[in-house]
Order: sequence, then C-alpha cells, then structure tokens
Amino acid sequence: MIALIISLIIAISISGTCIATGVKSGTIAYGILGFIISQILISLLMRKKYKALNAEMQELMEKGQKRLNHKINQFQQKPGGNPKLIQQQVTRDQHELFKTALEFTKRFEAYKKWNLLMSKQIATMRLQFLYQLKEFDQVDEIFAKNFLTGPVLSDPMLVAMKMARQYKAKDSKGAEKTFKRYSRWFRQDSGALLFGVMSWIQVKGGQVEEARQLLAKAKDKMYNETITRNWEMLSNNRPKSFSNAGFGDQWYSLYLENPPAPKQQRVRANQKGRRPF
Repeated sequence: MIALIISLIIAISISGTCIATGVKSGTIAYGILGFIISQILISLLMRKKYKALNAEMQELMEKGQKRLNHKINQFQQKPGGNPKLIQQQVTRDQHELFKTALEFTKRFEAYKKWNLLMSKQIATMRLQFLYQLKEFDQVDEIFAKNFLTGPVLSDPMLVAMKMARQYKAKDSKGAEKTFKRYSRWFRQDSGALLFGVMSWIQVKGGQVEEARQLLAKAKDKMYNETITRNWEMLSNNRPKSFSNAGFGDQWYSLYLENPPAPKQQRVRANQKGRRPF
C-alpha cells in the first residue's frame, strides 16, 4: 500500500512540475511514466530484500534438518535403543525446528505494507509450520481466510493439507471439491499425492469402487508405484491392503495415519562374540 501511495505522489509531483514549468503537452503521460518507473524500482528493491530474508529462513531450515538427520542416523545405528523413545525425541526436535521457523515468519510482516500480496505469502509459510505443529485450529483459520489474505495453494502438499482438514471435519464432499479444483493444475505425477489422498478418503467412506475408478484415471495420466499398487489392490477386492505408505513423509505429515516406528540396525557379533568396531 505504501508503494502505491509513494508512486501516486511521484506521479502527481511530476505532472504538477510539468504544468508549473509551462509544459503544455504530455503532463499526464509523464506522470504515468513516473508512477510506473517508481513502482518498478520499489518492487525490485523489496524483492531483493525479501529474497535475502527468505534465503536466511531456508538456510535455518536446512541446518536444522541436517542436525535432525544426523541424530536419526545415530539412533538407527545405536543398539539397544527404545524405538518409541527415539520417535518421541525426533518429534520433539522437529517441533522445535518448526517453532523456530514459525517465529521467523514474523520478520516478513514489515513487507506487508509494501506488497499487497505479502499477506498471502506469509499465510502460506505459517500454514505449513502450524500444520506440522498440529495447531489445527490456527490452520483452519488460515484456510478460511479470503482471497487477499488466504494461502497460495500452488503446491500439491498444501492442497493435500486442505483436503485432510476437510476430511477431519467430516466434510468429504468439500475434500472432493478441493481435489477436483486443484488436481487438474498439476502435471504428470506431481499430483499423485492428491489422487492418493482422495482415494484414501473414498475407501474410508466405503466408496471402494469410486476409489478404484479414480485410481484408474490417475494411472492413465501418470506412472506412480503407489497409485498402481492401490489400484491393483482395489481391483482384486482387497481394500484392506490399500496403503499410501509409498508416499513416505508426504503422506505421514498429513497426520491421517501414524508412521511406522523407526527401525534399528542390528550389530552382528564376530566369531569371538565381540562387536565389530
């Protein structure tokens, strides 16, 4: 908003100066040109600052994820550990990372007065972290926001989150509407997760044949092992064998199902009964 006001002031000032100095033609054109140039310059400056701040947040997330992956590898290689306790520790560390990132998003608030769409970008960032923290009341509030302040659902994972929340709210029809609206925008297998979520919702609701037909359409559009396997299970009347585990972390981070407990690597003893170093 401030950028628009500044540009308008510049445009009016240029036109006023032209009139005051006796310029008889082109005063409006010069004003419009001044408005456009000032908008471009302000936009470039704000974009540069935004990219720098965004890069800082990405670096924070990457470093945190590396530390977490290192700890997971240590847990997996250490014999005698309790898988349940390991999972709890990993979850706590993940939540701390998400909380740190969520707090970081407040630094983007200063750019809202310069860019009308910044509210949407901030909402999109906060949505992802709040979802992983299971702050679903706040997640639902963000999804309920209007066009100017609501999230940008430009990624299949974000759409899947909305579908999952609609399912949890017992609004399967709403989830289907969201699926039909957004799934057509994702090409090839980029939208496979959405077909997986929608077919899972249908199976849970007893619509096994509808799920099979949906997966058949997905199979014609893309190649995805999980999609193909689930279609085969449903085609062979084995809905209990339906599983989206093949989507990995993408699926389990929707919190529709619990992930399997982390596995430990077994350490074999040598011939003398000692562990190898």
